[in-house]
Amino acid sequence: MTETATPVRRTAPGGSERPLTEAYDTALLDLDGVVYAGDHAIDHAVASLEAARTAGMRLAYVTNNASRPPRVVAEHLTELGVPAEPTDVVNSAQAAARVVAEKVPAGAKVLVVGGLGLEEALAERGLVAVRSLADEPAAVVQGFDPSVGWADLAEASYAVQAGLPWVASNLDLTVPRSRGIAPGNGTLVAAVRAATGVEPEVAGKPLPPMHRETVLRTGAKRPLVVGDRLDTDIEGAFNGGVDSLLVFTGVTTPELLLAAPVQHRPTYLAADLRGLLVPQAAVTAEGDGFACGGWTARAEGGVLRLTGAGDGWDGLRALCAAAWTAQDADGSPVDGRKALAELGF
Repeated sequence: MTETATPVRRTAPGGSERPLTEAYDTALLDLDGVVYAGDHAIDHAVASLEAARTAGMRLAYVTNNASRPPRVVAEHLTELGVPAEPTDVVNSAQAAARVVAEKVPAGAKVLVVGGLGLEEALAERGLVAVRSLADEPAAVVQGFDPSVGWADLAEASYAVQAGLPWVASNLDLTVPRSRGIAPGNGTLVAAVRAATGVEPEVAGKPLPPMHRETVLRTGAKRPLVVGDRLDTDIEGAFNGGVDSLLVFTGVTTPELLLAAPVQHRPTYLAADLRGLLVPQAAVTAEGDGFACGGWTARAEGGVLRLTGAGDGWDGLRALCAAAWTAQDADGSPVDGRKALAELGF
């Protein structure tokens, strides 16, 4: 993973005869919606990660959430039963701080709209966090934190209007919490964008600065990106030319996956992190359709048809192949609602 590989234009989910813990040396795991949701671990996450570690896979946690520094994230993971060190965590605050450091003089002041995660990431780069334009900052950096309010967004707007470089840690519109889906940093960035008419430079997934930060900090040779979001985790893996596992414990639904464009198609899919511990069933072409496990799927007249029986996730893999192939052929999405209902999704 020392260089960005060529993205794979995938038309079907991939298969692996070996458990993913054996096929890859490092799991680059998203956190929100994959390992935990707010203060609670996702079902099966703790046991699955322990089993993956026992099998010899290194675990690294790569998150677009810039609110907390790596040491706090590592402590939270450890409390949940997932032992972690600060060096196991890479966040978008670190990627954003590196981008800012390349734009301003050493020791410069930077206006922070966000939390402690951004402040500590800037300090790691020798930069000084401030909270007001009156402190004469050289740039603005914005990341998610539950404490961000109107006054913070207004201060950022004044600074951006004054012409300061503006770096956003990420543009995730939502963030999973224990009570449901809440507004994320992208929603807060949109407020500053609307007030100023300016676009920020973005550091987090799925863009190259986050991939670079992950490469520098993990040194993974055969990485597997594990995430719940198509537009950040899976697209980031696509842009980096590495394989990915999509889990359905966060924001992505099977219906969204069937309509995914090329850059949002994962290599593998699983209900949750138990998917790391098992082989992945392969999809094969069968006549005018695609087979996986005991299922066969085909696209007919813009509608997905499914026949057979067996594991529902194998059925979803077959449906993905039929949907993606049809979409690539004529650019039109196919209707998979009935087929998904047959699988219980």
